[in-house]
Amino acid sequence: MLVAAAACPCPPLLVPEVAAGAAPELDAARAACRDALGVLVAARPDLLVVLGPAGERGCGSFPQGTPGSFRGFGVDLEVCLGHATGVVPERELPLSLAVGAWLLERVGWADAPVEGLGVGETLGPGRCTEVGRQIGGRAGRVALLVMGDGSACRSVKAPGYLDERAAPFDAEIARALGAADAAAVRALDTGLARELKVSGRAPWQVLAGAAETADLTGTLLYEEAPYGVGYLVATWS
Repeated sequence: MLVAAAACPCPPLLVPEVAAGAAPELDAARAACRDALGVLVAARPDLLVVLGPAGERGCGSFPQGTPGSFRGFGVDLEVCLGHATGVVPERELPLSLAVGAWLLERVGWADAPVEGLGVGETLGPGRCTEVGRQIGGRAGRVALLVMGDGSACRSVKAPGYLDERAAPFDAEIARALGAADAAAVRALDTGLARELKVSGRAPWQVLAGAAETADLTGTLLYEEAPYGVGYLVATWS
């Protein structure tokens, strides 16, 4: 059963080595992520699953010990999903899960086995719900670290330029995640999310599926749109 979840943004800029001189601009987001992971630690789960958006090559399961890196950003920094197991994985973590692994390393995660799941950004709400239910039944106490960003259309300098629909859509996401409103998360408009370049839609809907039978309370820890992209941090416990 799902006992706790943390929703965190997944921009590579969250990693100071990638952000370089701009690193202080996301200090508040990093602090909120650290607080959110503290909720996962306190829940004492039997299993932690890290979810994040992924392209076709990054979809599917990733075992504990899978490596990831930020070499694509010119940074010689590698991460590992939980403790290394000695098993040589077939592929590296997709970027969203690499950011999640970096967050876990920051808090020295050693409380439970860890697995990763790359979620296809086109996965429909119904299938997301099914996947979430399956994850929720994996162990007696399951925790989720859910990586994903809101819209990328909050300003003229945003990756998707300015779209007046973006701020209201992000506000509803923040409200739903902050209230642990699983029904509202499942009801997010898939088409609009795609138009607004919302990377977190599918992972959040997997979370909603996992939380169907759990009586959890939500807390919104952070909500900003630096660089014109909606970043938020929330916990369910």
